[in-house]
Amino acid sequence: MIRIENISRTYSRDGVPVTALREATFNIDAGDLVVIRGVSGSGKSTLLNILGCLDSPSSGTYLLDGADVSHKSDAELSRIRSQKIGFIFQSFNLLPRTTAIENVELPMIYADREISRSRAAAMLARVGLAHRERHFATELSGGEQQRVAIARALINDPALILADEPTGNLDESAGAGVMGLLHDLNDEGRTIVLVTHDDAVASHARRVLMIRDGVLRESEVKA
Repeated sequence: MIRIENISRTYSRDGVPVTALREATFNIDAGDLVVIRGVSGSGKSTLLNILGCLDSPSSGTYLLDGADVSHKSDAELSRIRSQKIGFIFQSFNLLPRTTAIENVELPMIYADREISRSRAAAMLARVGLAHRERHFATELSGGEQQRVAIARALINDPALILADEPTGNLDESAGAGVMGLLHDLNDEGRTIVLVTHDDAVASHARRVLMIRDGVLRESEVKA
């Protein structure tokens, strides 16, 4: 599903070039569950942003479902994101004065498709929150907010789910529930890529990609 070939990303900071990612090369098969690990500033977020078509590499090639998305325009990348990728963030990124079901509906607006209240309700039921669909984000617990974020990520039926520290702001019980949901999605055939510092979360992965100083130094394939 994903093929990364010699991807690098260099930014300019106060006029000085800073290379955040250096010639990374790896594949992720459809249906895989992969964890990206590394200390803060190692290049994890840069890599995840490229995988999510939120950023483009300075050099190298990114093939997604066989199509080269390395240097698409912003409009083209936006279309690819809305059709193929679901995002889950550590901070949930819900609109606070919007109800749970309205938050779930948002990606349908961005994808320029008909808004289906029944589909949004079904997604909330899928994550165990049918009884909370009319509650505002500020009225939900952290675990509930992350479940809403998962429902939102699923609403356009993406094949690829990218999750940046999805349990980072949750207690152990809520985190375990979120990981259970992600496992269920993976069992259905969706490709899951997680960034995490948490050993317990990393233990769920089939593969672990290690990044240090922008370099992919190790790829561990777990039995």
